[in-house]
Amino acid sequence: MSDPLAAYLKYLTLERDASPHTLRSYRSDLREFQVFVGRDKPLGEVDGRTVRAYLAHLHTRGLDGASVARKLAALRSWFRFLVRRGKLARNVARDVRGPRLGRTLVSFLPIDEAQVLVDGKAVGGAARERDVAILELLYATGLRVSELSSLDIEDVDRAGATVRVLGKGRKERIVPFGRRAARALDAYLGPRAERRGTLFTNHRGGRLSVRAIHAIVRKSAAASGIARRVSPHTLRHTFATHLLDAGADLRVIQELLGHSRLSTTQRYTHVGADRLMRVYDAAHPRARGA
Repeated sequence: MSDPLAAYLKYLTLERDASPHTLRSYRSDLREFQVFVGRDKPLGEVDGRTVRAYLAHLHTRGLDGASVARKLAALRSWFRFLVRRGKLARNVARDVRGPRLGRTLVSFLPIDEAQVLVDGKAVGGAARERDVAILELLYATGLRVSELSSLDIEDVDRAGATVRVLGKGRKERIVPFGRRAARALDAYLGPRAERRGTLFTNHRGGRLSVRAIHAIVRKSAAASGIARRVSPHTLRHTFATHLLDAGADLRVIQELLGHSRLSTTQRYTHVGADRLMRVYDAAHPRARGA
């Protein structure tokens, strides 16, 4: 194995079916570590102190805890691969403690603001029907913005009101959507509904980019009078929160969001205080007095 990093990236591509975005992130993070330790230094000479010094270096550069933790996770994964291939005796990065991360919750919209936004009454312009369909589908399905951007017309089952999504790790899932989103899609597609090809297109007919979808959501929220900053991820979190508040099972939400672990879903969702009080009042024998 003349190039351990190239071998690892090849493994991620061929055996783990990693996305181009994942490959770019791992390549960047691990090359940064190579530069820190020196490309000529054998990885077998790297120990826990070296890894801790690298994390300290990242901290002095002003990186936040989440970024440092991500880079440490990349190192652990790379070293684990090299141990399995017999190129390292042990995974020294596994014994290094990462930064403590606070549990941060992504903001969500209350039901009234979400409805005002996705109704699209404040959305104008030549692409209004497309933009309303984007807003409705994001809220109706909780898709990641990258998943929405990559949809083709044939991924939408209009009769069954479902959409076929290729998520992280190239895992496929089927997500339902409601009547409002169905009407918005029909209004946008028109005769194109019977064709094949890209679902959401730009004015040149090409695939609408992730950045463009972010801009559409942000501008639509501002036009709807929503003061806070709103992104496609806000609508994803809003989708999950509203389902949970209405009594949906967390495992069902996990499946709809495409999370491999329930703990990830728990970070995206939380129970509103009103629902907590209702459940408490209904269930606790001392809640209503003697």
